Amino acid sequence: MSRLSSVRQFPWARVVLAVLTAVLLVASGCKSNPGKRANTPDRLYELAKNSLNNGDYGNAIKLYEQLEARFPFSNPARQGHLDLMYAYYKDRQTESAIDQADQFIRENPTHPSVDYAHYIKGLVWFDRAPNILERWFHADLSKRPPIDARKSFQAFQTLLAQFPNSPYAADARQRMIFLRNRLADYEVYVAEYYLKRGAYVGAINRAKYVIENYDGAPTIRRALEIMSASYDALGLQDLAQSSNKVLAANFPDDESLHQAPPKEWWKFW
Repeated sequence: MSRLSSVRQFPWARVVLAVLTAVLLVASGCKSNPGKRANTPDRLYELAKNSLNNGDYGNAIKLYEQLEARFPFSNPARQGHLDLMYAYYKDRQTESAIDQADQFIRENPTHPSVDYAHYIKGLVWFDRAPNILERWFHADLSKRPPIDARKSFQAFQTLLAQFPNSPYAADARQRMIFLRNRLADYEVYVAEYYLKRGAYVGAINRAKYVIENYDGAPTIRRALEIMSASYDALGLQDLAQSSNKVLAANFPDDESLHQAPPKEWWKFW
């Protein structure tokens, strides 16, 4: 007797066949989506963490999002919020990483790891690196408006102001030095533009902003030179001489000033 005729002869066999089919479908679904096998927040977090550690950021994101949706008030879900923003960052999902960090800061202002959320925000903007054409042709980044650099600087600045003893403070401080120089370079570039076109008041304001806000940046010297030249062009000799005195006191002429600056630590190309 064939299987088909057996099913027709015994109606209960249809029920058994349907149950077996459903079991097989569920089993195959679990293999394709391991998150469905996890019926506890701890297990789902473990699966997500393993994917994150293995560099499978796309799958990690899916699992962390499942964890947040299925067990929103569990301890693993709260830890998952921190891991998820990192996974977004590594997966280059900039807006999602920033949104996740902002949400965590807003909802957990006293959490012991809220400093990490500020740090991730700084990293996301910091790593918005020049595109491949800019790297290939060694584009002068001082001529490009530093929107991302400014956002990164502000995020790290908040981290240091609110959490000076954070384990991420030292790295944030080093990155801020680079960002400070990047921001100062752009302001001096604009000041140079104004100077060349005779907009001396604009050049003075830009140069003064650099001196007041980016102390220690290598371009401070050029900012002082622009101020002196602009004051001189405006016939303000006293102010021009004052700028020259500050310039001479802080940047005496010696051989080191004529040497090429060292290559920045962050340049890989």
